[in-house]
Amino acid sequence: MEITLLLIKRLAVMFIFMGIGTLLFKKKYISEEGSKTLANILIRLVLPCVIINGFITERTAEKFKMFLISFAMAVVLLTLSVLVSRFVFKKDPIAHFASSFSNPGFFGIPLIMAILSGEAVFYVAPFIACLNIGQWTYGVAQLKGEKVKVNVKNILLSPFMIAFILGLVIFSLNIPIPGICKDVISGAAGLNTPISMMVSGVYLAKVDPKKMIKRMSLYGVSALRLILIPVISALIISLVPNAYMDLKLSILIASACPVGSNVAVYAQLHGKDYAYAVETVVMSTIFSVVTIPVIIAVMQMLWQ
Repeated sequence: MEITLLLIKRLAVMFIFMGIGTLLFKKKYISEEGSKTLANILIRLVLPCVIINGFITERTAEKFKMFLISFAMAVVLLTLSVLVSRFVFKKDPIAHFASSFSNPGFFGIPLIMAILSGEAVFYVAPFIACLNIGQWTYGVAQLKGEKVKVNVKNILLSPFMIAFILGLVIFSLNIPIPGICKDVISGAAGLNTPISMMVSGVYLAKVDPKKMIKRMSLYGVSALRLILIPVISALIISLVPNAYMDLKLSILIASACPVGSNVAVYAQLHGKDYAYAVETVVMSTIFSVVTIPVIIAVMQMLWQ
């Protein structure tokens, strides 16, 4: 119950920042170009620092074992998520992309850090890496109606992958990080919640609420992304021993997050229905304030 209350409080803080972003955009204190700049800061600085910060921890045999478990969980859960979504939304590529991939980087990590610890980010780093690879390859291919193409160079040079590899090297070799560097990394990581939610608030400001609530497919995307896929994920995660409770809760939160904002980015980039993509992000984010605490509370009771 204590974790659930912390989760609700953190969600409240996040949605307040989202409201601030909406207000600032409507008052024209944040422009369209300004929101893109904030998104670039998130992708190229903040999220990489969050990932690296999670790896700055003492390497032990037990932690390495937990890393391997979290990596295996990420591959299995994301594969299942894609398969379930493909079965339901085979003829709707945007809905397929949206329900397949959650938002653990910008939405999940603040929750994990609030109710567990900064070190728990270590457990979701593989999930974030695998998810982004899936979006850049499979997700984009679905939007474009093409076969999956893998550009290894682009993947390896992406900010999230560079951060993941760098963090893994730091962890594996037990490389000591100077105090001032730790402060810079943790300081940048601390920007994740306010900036990411204000960017989400800009998305919210762009939608027409009346049109959004009438689009029935959005309810299907939200139900799949926020209920069915997290429930399936929870059943798989239950196979992990309860001794690894922080790991289990971290992966579950990552799986239960709303639609990732990249669906809107890629939809706009490839000339697809950008408004529809934005609506999947907004609708699922709003519903997640109820679904995430309920799922976490239920699974906590079952895992005790």
